[in-house]
Amino acid sequence: MLSPSLEDYLEEVYRFSLVHQTVRVTDISNKLHVSLPSVTKALGKLKAQEYITYQRYGEIGLTDRGREMGGYLVERNQLLQEFLALICADCDIAAEAEAMEHYLSKATINSIQSLVKFMKNNPEWYQTFVDYIRQRLKGC
Repeated sequence: MLSPSLEDYLEEVYRFSLVHQTVRVTDISNKLHVSLPSVTKALGKLKAQEYITYQRYGEIGLTDRGREMGGYLVERNQLLQEFLALICADCDIAAEAEAMEHYLSKATINSIQSLVKFMKNNPEWYQTFVDYIRQRLKGC
C-alpha cells in the first residue's frame, strides 16, 4: 500500500511518462516543489515496491504495476475534480481534489464515479440540482 506522499510521486512519474520519453528526478522535484534528495528517497521506496525502475542519476521507468497504479491515480484525481465541478464546489478544485484523493476508499470513489455518470446521463436531474444550489446560495 502506498502512502499519500508516494502516491503523489507515482502519479507525477506517470503523468510525465505520458508526454516525455524520459523522466528524471529533477522533473519530479520541480513539479512537486520538493528537494532532489526527497525525490530520490521516494523513488527508492517505489522501486522497492516494484512500481518503477530506477538507477541513481538515471531515468525513471514504470513497471506494468506502476503504469496500472499511475493510471488509476490520475483517473481518480480527474474524477474528483469532475465531481467537485459537478456539485458546484466553490473552491480551488485541483487543490481540493488533491486533498481528498488520498483519504477516500475505493468504495467511495466508485460511488462518486456512479454519481458523476448518473448526472451526465440525466441532465434534467443535474439541472434540478444546479437550480437548487443556485437558489440556496441566494439565501446566504
